Amino acid sequence: MNLRAPNTWTVAGLSLFVGALVGVSAALLESASRPWRIGEFIPATINRPGAAVAEVEVLQTVYDFGSVGLGVTGFHEFVIGNTGTAPLSLKRGATSCICTVSDFETIDGKSSVAEKIVAPGATTKVKVQWRGKGESGPFRQKATILTNDPRREEIAFVVEGSVVPTWKAAPEAIVLTNVSRSSGQRATVKIFTFGPQPPEVDTLTVSHTTGPQAAQLFSLSTALLDPAEIKAETGATGGFLLSVDVQPGLPIGPLRHTIQMVFRIPEEVTAEVPLVGEVTGDLALAGTAWDSSRQALSLGTVSSRSGLHTQLFLTVKGPHRIAVRPVVREVVPQSLEVLIGEAKPVGNGAVLRIPITVSVAPGSPTVNHLCSPQAPAGKIVLETAHPDTPTLTIPVCIAIGP
Repeated sequence: MNLRAPNTWTVAGLSLFVGALVGVSAALLESASRPWRIGEFIPATINRPGAAVAEVEVLQTVYDFGSVGLGVTGFHEFVIGNTGTAPLSLKRGATSCICTVSDFETIDGKSSVAEKIVAPGATTKVKVQWRGKGESGPFRQKATILTNDPRREEIAFVVEGSVVPTWKAAPEAIVLTNVSRSSGQRATVKIFTFGPQPPEVDTLTVSHTTGPQAAQLFSLSTALLDPAEIKAETGATGGFLLSVDVQPGLPIGPLRHTIQMVFRIPEEVTAEVPLVGEVTGDLALAGTAWDSSRQALSLGTVSSRSGLHTQLFLTVKGPHRIAVRPVVREVVPQSLEVLIGEAKPVGNGAVLRIPITVSVAPGSPTVNHLCSPQAPAGKIVLETAHPDTPTLTIPVCIAIGP
């Protein structure tokens, strides 16, 4: 029988197979004698038997403030426990720009509390503060605490909620239209508050931009709003009705005051509401040619060939309205013809309306009183018999041309 020696490739292949089989067998034996352990890659300080390690326990990391008043500071205390066997070190980390950890406040650039140590088995509280500022709307801010727990080297505490105004006036300003110098008037404004408790009003004052005597002619009072009114205002938790009673005697002209309120919700709040308007006498003018912005009778340029005919109305109110009987005492230019009509009551008779007819007859001489520096206004002067406004001068802007 002829035996043929295996060739070189056969020997090499057989050697590789046997070697692989031996290697696998050795690995299986090694695995059986020393199995892999869970946590093989835990740091050596924890893996070392008997090593003392701090362990963080935090049950809450997110707190919802709900509604926070604009400008009001809110805070929440988060509890951090140490369930380990070594002291737990806590240090302040990064925070959002308007969120602070009060236990790690800085004074003159230095930390007042650089580190807090929590003994094994003990707990501590970390206060996270947040101040509502900017515009109203939802917010979510984060404060970070650094620890020496190798499993949890950082704790992120989150505070969230919605910023609402601390207070709100509806309407935003008190507007008194056509306040009569000789009669009173009442106006009201609703003040809604957004604090944790109903408002307690401490003081109410009125500025005296037109003199301290004028401020004494205002009476201020408050009354709590009905719960249904408060509920109708989104986010409001309380509110009161501010009433302003204006007494007779204010000087005629623009009204520019500010009502200042100090109330607690329970944080003390100082609020201001503008009080604006116009104080008029018992006499007022109206008509198609009356320019209320210039407070003048604006007739423009009139042709002397055709002339002009218009009507102005003098309205009278107040307790002296019956006594008013206008009489023409002066007219500039003299070509103006002024005729006073009969007074007639308006509505329930609280106001009287007196028609005043102003005419320019055809062929009148040319004049220029267009209410400019070069052409001063003309005028109609009336005697009224009113005790507060005995004489009423009506500026007239007119030019009579060919």
